[in-house]
Order: sequence, then structure tokens, then C-alpha cells
Amino acid sequence: MVYIVFSMKGAILLNNKRAFLLLLVFTIAFVGLVIRLFDIQIVNGERLSKAAYAQRINSIEIEKLRGDILDRNEIPFTNRSKKFLIVLKPLFLQEHEEQLKKICSILGMDYEKIKSSMRSMLEPIVIETDEHRKNIIMNLNYEGVSIINSLHRYDDNSLAKHIIGYINSVDGVGSTGIEKFYNNALTYDAETLVAVVTDGRNNILPGMGYRIMKIPGTNKKLNVKLTLDYHIQKIVEDVMEKHDIKGAVVVEDVNNGDIVAIASKPDFDQNNIAKYLNSTEQELFNRAVASYDLGSIFKIIDLAVMLEVKDNWDEEYFCTGSIKIGDREFKCYNHEEGGHGYVNLEKAFALSCNTYFINAVVNEIDIRKLLQKAHEFGLDNNTGINEQGIDEAKGNLPLDKKFFSYGDIANISIGQGEIMATPIQVADIVATIANGGIKNKINIVDSIVNENGNKVRGIKVERGYRVLDKKIADKIKRMMENVIDYGTGRMISLEKYGGAAGKTGSAETGQYVNGQSVVHGWFAGYFPRVNPKYSVAVFVENGRAGGTAGGPVFEEIAKRVMEKGY
Repeated sequence: MVYIVFSMKGAILLNNKRAFLLLLVFTIAFVGLVIRLFDIQIVNGERLSKAAYAQRINSIEIEKLRGDILDRNEIPFTNRSKKFLIVLKPLFLQEHEEQLKKICSILGMDYEKIKSSMRSMLEPIVIETDEHRKNIIMNLNYEGVSIINSLHRYDDNSLAKHIIGYINSVDGVGSTGIEKFYNNALTYDAETLVAVVTDGRNNILPGMGYRIMKIPGTNKKLNVKLTLDYHIQKIVEDVMEKHDIKGAVVVEDVNNGDIVAIASKPDFDQNNIAKYLNSTEQELFNRAVASYDLGSIFKIIDLAVMLEVKDNWDEEYFCTGSIKIGDREFKCYNHEEGGHGYVNLEKAFALSCNTYFINAVVNEIDIRKLLQKAHEFGLDNNTGINEQGIDEAKGNLPLDKKFFSYGDIANISIGQGEIMATPIQVADIVATIANGGIKNKINIVDSIVNENGNKVRGIKVERGYRVLDKKIADKIKRMMENVIDYGTGRMISLEKYGGAAGKTGSAETGQYVNGQSVVHGWFAGYFPRVNPKYSVAVFVENGRAGGTAGGPVFEEIAKRVMEKGY
């Protein structure tokens, strides 16, 4: 009896052990299955889904989506206008010729050509159209037609084209400007496909047929936020086109160095770059960041050094309209009328008297100190926007020259000879005077942001340092006001909008077109007078007189900006 009891207990223990092992095996298998399902559906679901589709889908890529390029208020420069795509499905329309004829008639297409092409293809045909035709076709409600509503990356009203750049139409990769420099941030691999779903023998799968698929990107959408202001940029470009300006305009926030508008004209169609590759008008060339002879704008630098050398320049100088330095004669623009007569420093600056400044600089200013001050103001330097995706020239100063003749010094004093600057550098020189002598780091890109506008990566660098004593800057501001009150910029009238200050410039280039010398026109100024907000540089290629060529452009831009309160 004892033996039987022990045997029964052993059997029970053996059965419990087997049951436990069996349960353990099933549990491990179940956990493994759950992990595998999680891996397939969650971790690698998107990749496997794409792979599965690729095995049984013949597709046409409609578009690769990109992040937006935004202004400082997150108003988009890209993807602003609607685009309408008509998708024709051959397998349906081959059997409905009257429907196909009607569609071709609405879209203005060759029916026979479309019909012929449908005989040899399964893939859908995608045609872009306007909203009116899209609505007509949509109302037909044909089974063989689908509509895709999308957005144009660029259109006829696109702004800041030289800054935004453009993408390669073949692979959708950024080719120039912000599109190129921030291509990795703007690319997030999302795409829209129009596909026909087939089996392994290329037969349409019942119930599947044609599909419009939006494949999500592997990365989250990111946008590039600029310092530009969309509304001010629009004003600048509208005014330039109104005045038929060939040149550039730059508007800078004088208090922080942000570029709020920058435009070069003529510009180009971002959707048709090939058209401009051999153009003599150089539409693809960004004049806002190119080096040009500076002319009398350089007299702002003269003033900065002259007022550092001595406070009082009240003694008068008699301008006869020309001055001889060595064996060279230098003239004022009114030399044929006998010059400006007696002028002091303020009057000479207001009237842009060449002979006054040549005489003062040649006789009383150390040329190397003058050039060093020009360098401190940013000439012969990158502004820094090249680090943010915009190629730029440095301008030029003859800093390394061991010997300067009196003729060299005379040329430099009026911004001629080897002195060159870019419109963006000129806007910054004026901004530095307007804010009281602080040179701020120039920015054109603020940050990388997500779809909710939250900053993902900061780009903007906020930094400033003093290059000029505030008292001297204030004196120069007063003299720039005189330019508009009674000087070469007196055609500008902005008193009811808060006033303005400026400096005109005419820069001889030594070049000739049709026997006439090429003279570039400049106007650089700031507004309003009290608590200046923006500096503006207007450059007019071969504009000759800066006051008459650039002054009205400056005036209208300032007027519109102040009227709108931007």
C-alpha cells in the first residue's frame, strides 16, 4: 500500500512538471510572436509596406514633398498657389471613347494621340490644368478620371527668388540658395504616387485597380524660417518693377542686423531655369550680393574718420568744380557750372562735393586709418550670409598696397578706383550709423522650425560691437538728414511719414557701352529720422545719378512700409 501511494504522488509530480514545461514553451512562443508582430507592424511596418507595394505596383511619382521656406512671421515663400492634376486611367477610358473625347476637348488635348498612347500602357496619365477646367471635369464624375489638388512650389508671384533658389526638376533636390544649403532639412521623403495595382502577371487586381497613394516621409517635416519679411519684400519688388530698375535693393533692421528684404532685378522663372542660361541680362545673377564701384557713398566713411581726427571742420573751402592732385584733375558733378563755391563739411556732404573731400583727405587724413575704418564697417569682408546659404562677394579695399600716391588717395576719398562694395554691405554701413555706431551681425536665416513653428535648430547669430562713437554717429545722421533737406536727395519727401536721411552716390566704372561711360547710381538711407527702424540700399546698374535713379525708389519703399506700419 505504501508503494502505491508513493507511485501516485510521483505521477502527479511528473504531470505537473510536464504541464509547467508545456506552459513555458507556449508562453515563450506567444511572446516571440507578439515581438515579431510588433517588429513587422510598428518598427518596420512602413518599410515593409513600401516593399510590398513595390512588388505589385506600377506607379508614377507625382511629387516629392519638401518643407516650406518661411518669412520671419512664418508666412510661406514656397507652396503658395494651388495646382490641379487630372489623372486619366487607361483601363477605364479605353472602353469609354466618348468620355475620353470630352475630356480631351476640355483640356485642349489631341484625342487621337491620347487614345493611341493608352493602347500601350497601364499606367495613368497625369495632366496639370487650371481650376476652371478641373471643376468642369470633376462635375462629369467619370470613373476613369481622378483629381489631385496640390501646390506649386513656385509660381509667377514668387518673391526673393535669388535667396530662395530653386530645385532640380529631375530629382527634386535643391540647386541654389536656401533650397540647396538646407536641402537635408527641407527633404522629408514624403511623396504622392498614382499607381495601378496588378498581380504577378500584370493583370489588374479586382477591387484594387488605380490608387492615389500618399507615402509618408521617413523624417518629420521641417521648415526654414528666414529673417525676411514677406510684406516688405513684396513692397520692394513691386516698387523695383514699377520703376523698371535693373539693380538691387536691400532693407536691413538697423537694431539687430536682420535682412528683412533683399531683391535683385531682373529675376527669373524658378520653373524654367534653362531659359536664362545664355541670357545677356544675367537674370540668374544676384546683384544684391555682388561687388560694385561705390562712389560717393564712401563719404560716410570719410566723415567717420574726419570726425575722429578733429571735432570742428567749420572752416570753409572754395569749390571751383575741380581740383588738381599731382598731374590728375578730379571734378565735381557740377564742374561745368563752376562748382559749389564756399562749402563747409556739412554743406559739402549734403551736396556731395568731391573737391572738398579730396582736399581734406589728401591733406589731413592718414589713408591707412581711413581704409582700416572702412574695413571695420564691413568692406572687404563677408557679411556672414554666406554661412547661411547665400553666396556673396567681399567687395574690395586696397589694404595691402605699400604705397599710395596722392592720386590713389584722391580716388579712395570719393569711393572710386579700387573701392568696391555690395548693396548688402552698403545697407549695413547705413544701419551702423542709424543705430548709433553698433555694427550688428547680419542674418538672413533665423532657424529651422517644425510644422508647429517650434524651433528645432537656431541659425541666427546675435552679436554686435561698436565701431564708432555715438556722438560721431549722431553728427553723421544729422548730415545725412541734410542730404534730403537741401542736398542731392532733396527730391525725396517723407516728412508726413516720419522723415528720412540718406546719401547719394554716382560711381564711375571705367567701362563704356555704345560709346557712353557706365556710371552706377546709389541711394542709401534710413527711416524714420527719430528712432530709425530700417536702412535701405538702392543700387541702379548704370543709373548714373544716384539721387534721380535710386532716390524715388527709396522714397516709395519707405512710404509704403511706414504707411502699413511694418
